[in-house]
Amino acid sequence: MSSRLHEAFSIDHLLTDEELAWREKARAFATERILPTAEQDFEDKYFRTEFVAELGALGFLGMHLKDDGCAGAGAVSYGLVCHELEAADSGWRTFVSVQGSLAMSAISKFGFDEQKSTWLPAMARGEKIGCFALTEPTGGSDPAAMDTTARRVGDDWVIAGRKRWIGLAAIADIAVVWANTDEGVRGFLVPTSTAGFTATKIDGKLSMRSSIQCDVVLDDVRVPGEAILPGAHGLSGPFSCLNEARYGIVWGAMGAARSCIEVAIDRSTSREVFGKPIGATQLIQAKLADMLVEYEKGVLLALHLGRLKENGALTPTQISVGKLNSVREALAIAREARTILGGDGITSEFPVMRHMANLESVRTYEGTDEIHTLVLGRALTGLAAFA
Repeated sequence: MSSRLHEAFSIDHLLTDEELAWREKARAFATERILPTAEQDFEDKYFRTEFVAELGALGFLGMHLKDDGCAGAGAVSYGLVCHELEAADSGWRTFVSVQGSLAMSAISKFGFDEQKSTWLPAMARGEKIGCFALTEPTGGSDPAAMDTTARRVGDDWVIAGRKRWIGLAAIADIAVVWANTDEGVRGFLVPTSTAGFTATKIDGKLSMRSSIQCDVVLDDVRVPGEAILPGAHGLSGPFSCLNEARYGIVWGAMGAARSCIEVAIDRSTSREVFGKPIGATQLIQAKLADMLVEYEKGVLLALHLGRLKENGALTPTQISVGKLNSVREALAIAREARTILGGDGITSEFPVMRHMANLESVRTYEGTDEIHTLVLGRALTGLAAFA
């Protein structure tokens, strides 16, 4: 974090020693491992699989869970890790979210003890990778209308359907698949080596290029009866996992915003126009001040939500407030930072356009702006306006 930004705003005095230690571990990894190749990996659409085990060794995977092999860290510690990883690249915060907040959380919350002991320690170490198959090609905002089905055949389940935008599916060992059954929506653990399971990387992306998202086909995939997640009944199951991921986004998006602000501050003091640094002009200072205000509000909101989460008082409505605000303001900050960089701001010499492109994906997944807006509208009026 730049010294000027730290002097203008810091939450260090509001954090515990343990939280600061988690943050510093994540900041070191982001700076020393992710950043040196982030621009080239984005250009090459290259996912560095070697980082997976390193993230596991640092304790970041499923770090908020208390199961065997997991770190059992607090919500604020987890948020700070998301903040630092996304300051380097949204794709790696996304990986941690898919692995820990979605796939591992589903197993932890709803699985048999045997399912937990089989998968969670290995996933926490980064030895096994999971994915979370909920969204379908027809859209992700209405999961109640999912077409994927699971039917009983003897003691087994046979799953048929299609999923889209499933992070990590092409490299995953286990998929948490959500499907409609005679009992309503249920979750299943499906090894990706199972016959009929096919995951294909989605190409042509102009965002999240160094991350992996896939189309998944489930062609009468047969799994044993014990593949079901016994504790998940209805859409409350996947929604509770999505809320874990959304919480991480509240912190993560502000990390991307911080990176853009730092670049803008540096450029404003080093680039000279009309015989003086551009940062000495009122218009540039006004832009920087506005960016700081939104960043500070976003981080303080994230910290507030983290403390609520640790006290068991965080509601889905408040998570929607955080997700909507953080991503929307991070994008606005990125666009303003680009203007301070001038024409050079569209090049890979600076991370701003990469952050901006990635944040467009973050804005869409785990609930679009529109969906979170309607969640808040429903909370305020008591009236649902989703249709």
